[in-house]
Amino acid sequence: MGHSEDARGRLVRTAARLFLARSYQAVGVDELCAAADVRKGSFYYFFRSKSELAKAVIDRHALALWARLDEAGATEGEGSPVERLHAIADAVGEIQQGFERRFGKVVGCPFGNLAAELATTDDALHEHLATMFAEWEGRLAAICRDAAAQHALRAGADPDLLARILIAQFQGMILLAKTGRSSAAEIPAALHQVIDSHLMEGAGA
Repeated sequence: MGHSEDARGRLVRTAARLFLARSYQAVGVDELCAAADVRKGSFYYFFRSKSELAKAVIDRHALALWARLDEAGATEGEGSPVERLHAIADAVGEIQQGFERRFGKVVGCPFGNLAAELATTDDALHEHLATMFAEWEGRLAAICRDAAAQHALRAGADPDLLARILIAQFQGMILLAKTGRSSAAEIPAALHQVIDSHLMEGAGA
């Protein structure tokens, strides 16, 4: 069982790396198996298709994101809501800078990349990605509602809509960095400005 679990883990880790470095569509099952040193028959023992493997990759990245947010102090009850929002911005930037150091370029958000590639062609992956984005948005919305309860948001600001806006801003800044219009190092400062633009004056101090 240990060897089997290790083979599955190698496939998921290898796919996570190759999908970021190249893209989901550019990487075939044969290449994945060769890079992971796993027989093709073993691949289909663990996953019915490359799409099923991509779901496991999404889950791996999601767990890493939640862990990184926890480390950054962005979890509920740690710091003020405004501090937690800014901690998320820092964590997103640090993740992207880490990818840039690892791959030698900005490779984008693993969730956004897959959504752009597959959202209109693979219903099962689309639903899996939608669930992940909904969880991320829900975590942000909870913090935004806490900020609203503390009167830290501008008058009339909708905390649930703000959470969606922040997700869109995260994805947009990462996309611009990926296309070379900005660098990963610029992402946190831009996200801090977006957050501050929705706060009451002095709330971000």
